[in-house]
Amino acid sequence: MWINLFLFIVGFLFLIKGADVFVDGSVSIARKLGMSTFVIGLTVVAFGTSAPELIISVLASFNNSSEIALGNIIGTNITNTLLILGATAMMSPLVVKKNTINKEIPFSLLAIFAIFFMVNDVFLDGYAQNYLTRIDGLVLLLFFCIFIYYTFGMAKKDQGIFDRDDVPKEAGVFKSLVLVLLGLVGIFLGGEWIVSGAVYFAGTFGISETFIGLTVVAIGTSLPELATSLMAAKKGNADMAVGGVIGSNIFNLFWVLGCSSIINPISFDSQLNTDIMMLISMTILLLFLVFYGKKNMLAKMEGMIMIMLYLAYIIFLSIRG
Repeated sequence: MWINLFLFIVGFLFLIKGADVFVDGSVSIARKLGMSTFVIGLTVVAFGTSAPELIISVLASFNNSSEIALGNIIGTNITNTLLILGATAMMSPLVVKKNTINKEIPFSLLAIFAIFFMVNDVFLDGYAQNYLTRIDGLVLLLFFCIFIYYTFGMAKKDQGIFDRDDVPKEAGVFKSLVLVLLGLVGIFLGGEWIVSGAVYFAGTFGISETFIGLTVVAIGTSLPELATSLMAAKKGNADMAVGGVIGSNIFNLFWVLGCSSIINPISFDSQLNTDIMMLISMTILLLFLVFYGKKNMLAKMEGMIMIMLYLAYIIFLSIRG
């Protein structure tokens, strides 16, 4: 048991640090190839920071632990929306840009509805079992391409958006390749240990894999986004947090689930419909708070409401088991 617990904890360290190292090496290589800063931000950095969720979902799917795969993504997005934005708003008011309100949050809502319709085969089509199939995965990736096209268009209007302190300096080719390889190894080992540990604890203590995916695994993979958002707020750049969180949510739903289901179809437990409805409600609430609070802003009061809702959600999951 203690070995499993140790590897489970160390797995998060490997996963998070591996993704960080992978991004550092990949950015250096991209710069050697002459890619601009804003393109690097939209591609290498964005995809690299989604690597933990992708690896965990793929490995969980291969291990026939679909509850962890889907629970991780849904739980991560709920954590991003309520805990990360809530905590950041408590530290510093979040000014929400017009494009985020009018386009990105609604696009995020569209992504959640798309997943809901795709995974409910039994209810909608009368099939014997719910699956996120390879065809569903291809459709999700097509939506993702639309999102990337839109994001590139926005970035061209403001190419300095990714000119940030956390973009690493250029390193030598050999060192960059070593960083990429080390990062990939760290991400894979960390993901393997986390999934194995989650399955072990679920079986040993009679806890559902869905619960572990929605809570421990989801919070663990959200830690980098939480740290980044809080640091941005501390430096007076809190307005970046909302766009980053919404973008991460869209990446998770379209890119991570799309790739995961293409590699291996993911079975769906209808119990997760409650959590999908929760995510839909929280996204709509986010729009409501932005519109009816202070103009285009998430202040401390809104942040407190979001954190309280997240705690209530965790209590609900604990009772549901």
